[in-house]
Amino acid sequence: MSSSTTPTTTTPATAMNLEQVAYFLVTGASRGIGAKMAIETARKFKPGSVIVLLARSASGLESTRSEILAVNPHVTVVTSSVDLATASKELLIEILDKSLGKQPTGQFGLACVIHNVGTVGNVERKAIDMDDRTEWEQYFGTNVFNVAVLNSCFLRKFQTVASKLVINITSKACLLPFQSMTYYCAGKAAREMYFRVLAEEEAAAGVTVLNYSPGPVDTDMTVDLQANSNAPEIRDYFKNLRDTTTILTTEQTTAKFLHILQNGLFKSGDHVDYYDH
Repeated sequence: MSSSTTPTTTTPATAMNLEQVAYFLVTGASRGIGAKMAIETARKFKPGSVIVLLARSASGLESTRSEILAVNPHVTVVTSSVDLATASKELLIEILDKSLGKQPTGQFGLACVIHNVGTVGNVERKAIDMDDRTEWEQYFGTNVFNVAVLNSCFLRKFQTVASKLVINITSKACLLPFQSMTYYCAGKAAREMYFRVLAEEEAAAGVTVLNYSPGPVDTDMTVDLQANSNAPEIRDYFKNLRDTTTILTTEQTTAKFLHILQNGLFKSGDHVDYYDH
């Protein structure tokens, strides 16, 4: 007599359950990809969740806050207008402390941070002309140094939370060189390697890392590249995407991001591109 077994399906280790009480921090949350990711991810959280939005634009942050509360009125949304290029470790810790108030970190099932803040840098000059050390330091200050500092403050604050999710918004430009984008390519490469090392070191501590590359999206950054890049190929590339309406929207890339996250379509530390799935 033959017997048959029903195949069992296992949930990938990196599949994220967002439908719980979460502490959720997003940088660069006043517009573009950061704002859309903040709104659509926050939509899923349970009552009691705390959402913290950081960016320079106070009005942009308030707009994102209003949209979050419209889709999920049962969460607390805290905004902080801050320049992440120069923010001190002490200021970042103070922002985290104030957002919690007297709430214990133990109430959260998930602590999640999206490091979305990023600038493209000066795209009018070639690599050979970039001889201003101060400009280099300012660029890396915003895009690498303070990203790492904030990440350390965040993980220390929520070290007792069982599930910790770190998302780095990265780019294909960290893997391939693009003319006129020296700052951006160098910054994205350094930043992603930091998060890849973090994933290796903190796996046993319940930290999951996703380096998500959102694809070419219709944002102020790509408008800047199309208008000001010193490379005709780059200007033409983004012009063609807009002319053919094949440039991605923030809605499209956010939907793909959430699909990857909730279905665990990555290993911790992986670089996952919009077009990979």
